[in-house]
Amino acid sequence: MAEQKESSVLFSLKELMSLEEDRIKQEDDDRKLKEANELAARQEAERRAREAEEARMRAEEERRRQEEQRTREEQARVDAIRQGEIDRARHEAENQARLRALQQQQEHERQLAALSQDKKKKQLTYIAVGIGALAILGAVGGGLAVKANNDKQAEIQARQAKEIAEKEAQLTKLTGDLKAQNDAISAAQAEAASAKSEADRSAAQAKLLAAQEQQKRTQANIAAVRSGGGGGGGGGSKPATPRPACTCQAGDPLCSCL
Repeated sequence: MAEQKESSVLFSLKELMSLEEDRIKQEDDDRKLKEANELAARQEAERRAREAEEARMRAEEERRRQEEQRTREEQARVDAIRQGEIDRARHEAENQARLRALQQQQEHERQLAALSQDKKKKQLTYIAVGIGALAILGAVGGGLAVKANNDKQAEIQARQAKEIAEKEAQLTKLTGDLKAQNDAISAAQAEAASAKSEADRSAAQAKLLAAQEQQKRTQANIAAVRSGGGGGGGGGSKPATPRPACTCQAGDPLCSCL
């Protein structure tokens, strides 16, 4: 019984050890599998990253290549357009040069053809120019004569206007002098009429006589100016030698000295 129990215990221990070994082996296998899976996943991720980077680099290279291709094509197109413009401008310049040369040749031929006719026309032209020159000289001479006559008439009119203005000024001055002399005569007559002594009366008569003499000269000068002659000194002329004093009463119609 004891042996059977011991055998059972040994079997159990072996079984437990076997289970433990299996567990340890399973854990080791699981760990290795996990490590292998992690390594595979890491390698896969690295591979994908490399492939993605390589794809990105290839795409970038392709984009750069296409951009360079477009740039070359655009430059070629621009160069072709520029060359076309240059060629067209050159052709136009050549055509213009040929056209000008043709026009110059035709003009030269026309000039040569016209030279033979110009000789006769020049003779007629010289005759026409001579006639025109004579007509112009005649017109200029007539114009100068008319201008000289107009200038002479203007000078005469200016001189006449000046003489009229001078006469009017003389008449204005003489008229003023005559008025002053009339006032002096009236004053002298009043003084003679109111004189209280013979001496005062004689002095008043002398003033009256002098004023009358000046009045006569002024009136003569006014008449001379109006008739066209030059007036005398007017009121500023030197009075004549006074006659004897007049003893008549002022306003006496029978007095010969008034």
